[in-house]
Amino acid sequence: MTESKDKLGELRQKIDQIDADILKLINNRAECALEVAEVKQQESGDVAPVYYRPEREAQVLRTIASLNKGPLSNEKVTQVYRQIISACLALEEPLKVAYLGPEGTFTQLATLKQFGLSVIGQPMVTVDDVFREVAAENCHYGVVPVENSTEGVVSHTLDNFLSSTLRVCGEVELRIHHHLMISPGASPDKITKIYAHQQTLGQCRRWLDGHYPKVPRLTATSNAEAARKVLEETDAAAIAGEIAAETYGLEVLSKKIEDESDNTTRFIVVGREAIGPSGKDKTSIMVSTHNQPGALYKLLEPFHRHGVSLTSIETRPSRTGMWSYVFFIDFEGHSEDEAVKTVLSEIDSDALEVKMLGSYPRAINS
Repeated sequence: MTESKDKLGELRQKIDQIDADILKLINNRAECALEVAEVKQQESGDVAPVYYRPEREAQVLRTIASLNKGPLSNEKVTQVYRQIISACLALEEPLKVAYLGPEGTFTQLATLKQFGLSVIGQPMVTVDDVFREVAAENCHYGVVPVENSTEGVVSHTLDNFLSSTLRVCGEVELRIHHHLMISPGASPDKITKIYAHQQTLGQCRRWLDGHYPKVPRLTATSNAEAARKVLEETDAAAIAGEIAAETYGLEVLSKKIEDESDNTTRFIVVGREAIGPSGKDKTSIMVSTHNQPGALYKLLEPFHRHGVSLTSIETRPSRTGMWSYVFFIDFEGHSEDEAVKTVLSEIDSDALEVKMLGSYPRAINS
């Protein structure tokens, strides 16, 4: 027994020393971050310096993951380092990021995943508001949903790019888990209505059909708004994420009720500046073509010929004329890559318009 206590004491002393060493190194890193801020201020002159560089952050996180030997997983290590980077960046300049609110939405969770806990989040009522706040320079960046693996594209986000000058600066992929929740003290047997965002209702359709087939399903502007409604109605339930249950103090009745276990939503970060190459990038463009046979083939053929892999293509009605359409295309690579330059040049020579929406680091899943 004494030998076991001695061993435990030695291990605790070792942990204490390691913690002291880690703390010293973290603060050394923070001091370097402050020096970086000074250099950027001197170089920028009269122009406001850009402190947050998504491509540099992506490179750091990928390097850390490649150096990791365990026992912690790459996911856990990346999460820790993202918070360290977030705290160091806040010393240079606290980032203000608009997101589709209210508090408790998956978009808020995506914002925290991308920028860390030191970010200053600004919840907005609509996607339009997010774009407007970033364009007006009231926020550095914005985060909005763009597509879900089950329900498809968020068309309103794409439509904003028809007139906006903002760029895509990053992407976040978030595994989505939906929970059924009620207000504290409410009776699970007296649920007469279920609130959720329209897409969420679609993602949980089979589960709802099996458990609450006769209960009306009412749409809310967001799952967080659904959670807020339930606080005031003892006969209602909401479908939302764990962050909403924590934010509004709700009781979770059933967890992970989504129909697809790999249900994932992709969010994009919108900003005002172009992003340099990180080594593993994606590019988004918007293309309007002539309304003629073979237009789509002419648009896509150069990608195949030059070995540029498409990741997504969506069609939206154009605002310039009836039965006229624009294509939103995502593909692997950066606009500075030679193959991508060649493809864009060939497309531009045949299309009515090619609008560069941005090149940015591919999502780091952590």
